[in-house]
Amino acid sequence: MLKLSDDVADFFQKQGFVIVITCDPAGSLHCSCKGIVKITQEGKIYLLDVYKEHTFKNLQNNDNISITAVDEHRFKGYCLKGRAKVVAVQDLDKEINAAWEERISGRITQRVLKNLRQEKGHPRHPEAALPKPKYLIAMDVEHIVDLTPHHLK
Repeated sequence: MLKLSDDVADFFQKQGFVIVITCDPAGSLHCSCKGIVKITQEGKIYLLDVYKEHTFKNLQNNDNISITAVDEHRFKGYCLKGRAKVVAVQDLDKEINAAWEERISGRITQRVLKNLRQEKGHPRHPEAALPKPKYLIAMDVEHIVDLTPHHLK
């Protein structure tokens, strides 16, 4: 596991979602959007995956994973590569489960505030309809790719 700098950990913690890339049994890449539940500076990332579909099945056969996030306004981004496993919720620390509850509550609050300010967005609160996760994806970061163009660093 690779330690994360404050900058990288904070960058990912502020993301609403990340793009997760896994590999299927035929060798094709699969991309999906997942929410970060918790990220530690020690290089452990917990991702929300509620549908038990392609990402879940891919990780059963191949534990390689990559997550990517960008901030278009700041022209900054990172790709984190590593290994991941599916962990049942009952096998996780209580603080990880509490982090999920806090993340969902925060997202709902932000959406309500934006709707009150009449900002564009989804008129309902889709986060409130998400089923409670039965498992999370636990990733160990092994490599960091800084996507920020060299001339802007």
